[in-house]
Parts: sequence; C-alpha cells; structure tokens
Amino acid sequence: MPQFDCFIAFYNYEETTKLVNSISGNSLVNAVYILHPSEVSIENTNWMETKNLFSTKSIRNIAQKASAKYTLFILQDSPTTLGQYAIERLVQVAESTNAAMVYADYIEKEGNKNVAHPLIEYQPGSLRDDFDFGPAQLFQTKILNDFDEEDFSFAGYYSLRLATSREGEIIHIPELLFSKVKTDHRNSGAKQFDYVQTNMHEIQLEMEQACTSHLKKIGAYLNATFKKVGFENDKFLAEASVLIPVFNRVNTIKDAIESVLSQQTNFNFNLLVVDNYSTDGTTELLKPYAAQGKIIHIIPENKNLGIGGCWNEGINHKQCGKFVVQLDSDDVYASENTLQKIVDQFYIDQCAMVIGSYQITNFDMEEIPPGLITHAEWTDDNGPNNALRINGLGAPRAFYTPLIREIKFPNVSYGEDYAVGLQISREYKIGRIYESLYLCRRWEGNSDAALDIQKQNMHDLYKDKIRTIELKARIKQNSK
Repeated sequence: MPQFDCFIAFYNYEETTKLVNSISGNSLVNAVYILHPSEVSIENTNWMETKNLFSTKSIRNIAQKASAKYTLFILQDSPTTLGQYAIERLVQVAESTNAAMVYADYIEKEGNKNVAHPLIEYQPGSLRDDFDFGPAQLFQTKILNDFDEEDFSFAGYYSLRLATSREGEIIHIPELLFSKVKTDHRNSGAKQFDYVQTNMHEIQLEMEQACTSHLKKIGAYLNATFKKVGFENDKFLAEASVLIPVFNRVNTIKDAIESVLSQQTNFNFNLLVVDNYSTDGTTELLKPYAAQGKIIHIIPENKNLGIGGCWNEGINHKQCGKFVVQLDSDDVYASENTLQKIVDQFYIDQCAMVIGSYQITNFDMEEIPPGLITHAEWTDDNGPNNALRINGLGAPRAFYTPLIREIKFPNVSYGEDYAVGLQISREYKIGRIYESLYLCRRWEGNSDAALDIQKQNMHDLYKDKIRTIELKARIKQNSK
C-alpha cells in the first residue's frame, strides 16, 4: 500500500510522544509533523510552526510539506491513540474506493470506561461546520495540493472539507479505529448554544462565507429574489391561530396557555391545542379551558403522530386562522404584544413565514446564559443560503396558513420546523424579528436535554438528509 504523511496537533509531550511512537514505526509512514506555535522536539518528527490549526494558511503549509499519496490529520485537543491496524485500514479503504477522504468511528474514554462513539455517513447536505469526523481523517494529498480557496483565519479546514466533497467521495468506516479522551462532559442541551457565544461571531461569519462559496460552486446558491405573498382575498374565521402540540406537559402547559390568552391584539385570534394522547393529566387539565371556549382542544384520530403530524392536524383544522403561530408546550410568550408583532411583520414584509427571537430561561423563567438568541446570522440577502449550514432557524415560528397547508410538515418530532423553513426560504421571504418574543425554558424535561450518542446521531442524520433534499431541489431550480 502507498505511504502517507501525518500531521499531528501537539497536546503535551507525554501524550504526543506516545502517539508519535505508535505511528512512526509503521512502514506506511513517510513523515510525521508536529503542529504547534512554538518549537517542539520529539524524535522521528518534524516541527511545523502553526498558530491556527484550522486556518487556510495552515492547510497550505501542510500541502507544501506533504509528499506522499495520502495525508493523515490528527488535530484533536485531547489525547488520541490508534486502534489495531487503524492506519492500514484507512489506507486500504481509500485505495479500494478511491475516496477523497476517509474517517472512522472511535472509542471515547470517560475515566475508566471506554464508550463506543459511532459517527454518521457524510452526504451532500452535511454542510454544518460542526460535523464530527472523529479524531483522524485521511485525505488524498492531491486534494490538498489543488486546494485554492479564500483566506480564512478559522474556516480553512471547513473550506477544505467542502472542497474535498466536490472532488470526490467522503467515506465513513463504521469501525472503532481510534480512541480519544472525552474532555467535554456537558449534556447535549448545554452544548447546542455554543455557536451563539460572543467569541464565535467572527468564526461564524467565516463559516458562512465558506459555505456560500461552496453553494455557488455546486449550483445551489439562491439569489435574494422572492415571491410576494398577497393576503387580500383570504377568508378565515380568525386572523391568527396559536398552535401548541402537547404530550405529557402537565407541569408547563397551563403557563403556555395563559401566555396566549393574555395577548393584546387589534384582530381576532384563537388557540389550537393538539393533545397527542397525553397520559400524565395534561388532557384533564385542558378540558376546562375547552369547555369555557378558551381553547380548541384537538385530539387526533391518528395515534402515530409526531410533532409534525400534530402540526398538520392543527393547520388543517377548519378554525385555523390566516396565520398560524408556534408555541411549545414548555414555553411562554415574552409579553402580551408578541402575537401582534408577528402578524404585523407578515404585512410589512409580505412574507410567507416569520421567525422571532427568544430568551433562554430556567424553569422559573429567570434568564440564564446564553440569554437572547436572535439568529442574527440571518441576513435578507444570504439568510436562505446560510440556513443550509446552521442547525435551526429560531423561534417563535409563524406561517401563512394556505402555504403551509400546501407544503405540510413531515411527521417527525425533530427537525420538522427546519424542513418546512428551508423549503419556504427557497422561494419566499422569511420575515425576522430580532427582539425577544418568547421565553424558552430549559429544564430536565426538555426533549433535547440529555441525548445519548445514538439519539444525537439520529437527529443529525435526519437534518443532514433534510439539507440534502433541499440542496438537490435548489440545484434543480437553478438549472431551469
């Protein structure tokens, strides 16, 4: 088999030397380079000054040094070890498939425990910049040599990965070829807002620029030209409906309902609660509200509905208004003016969907970090393109009912709103409100509070598939 050059991010002398020793004796190794800002002296290696591992400059410097057929990246910020014949397996698969890049599953070490960390398949819609490729990736060196993208301080590696996907196939090996020490012990619910931290703003802008460039090169870029929506001839019993799908939220649903009933508007509205066969007393709590005419209590005939299916029940109800506005059963509106602001925005923008901003709070509705989530990365000219990179569009979400009835929600309980939002943004403007309209409560009962790796992978795989479908639809639309 052909040889490879290996580029390793320095961790500390002890751990990095162990890793080097396990690699340097391999007959497939051509050269090993240690990447670090200051000089590092380890036997059988070369030091390469690297101030920012993921910059375009670093990628180009690596390309200049790499001379073997393949280039192995191990750029982890935690101790990494090789499994049995890990490198041979990577090269073997690369040779067999002519893959542009190969990656593999790994074992995560948590104290004395070794926990399998399976990864997911890469697909065209795997555009998010936090896609997990594991501790090591093997590239065809000619991909690095041909890499000619914009200069990025933070998005160089991301840009390389996108360029690689244009050049050939990215292959996932579902085998545990590596081990790494787990350093982030937070639950999934605590990690999901990392990208909105203040220190991430410049990084996010670069990631957007790299992704937009990629979309242009594959024919999926959307120009900011949108269909206008006219509301004049619509006949509905209500101007707006708030829709709450609910399953087993006896501790929170009352707060959600009361926040809707307190809304002050210059139009008539109603509240649809789609009760998905709750078993904890939620149904009994809702009955008095329905008897008093305060809510429309919908219990679907179909017992196999996810959140998206419950949305379909609500939007097709005969009493659904011209605009339908989301409220999760955990959460509340931030003020009595939320509904008015959302409906006003539809008319201001003549848009098909409106998305607001939300405040993160604890169960008692006291603000907690990261605070206000605005999704400010959405811009009028590039929002629909950047939407393919990020993992969500924000909240609360509201839809023009005739259009959302036509599109319909996928019958799932994760990503259903993202799927329809992407489809709407392909042709219609999405109005944005950047002030807080919504209090999003984080508590142990949240459905995404503490997901295991299998559930996280299932969610990520589904959203990547949504993006793949949308990507193909945009390429098809542009080709016409």
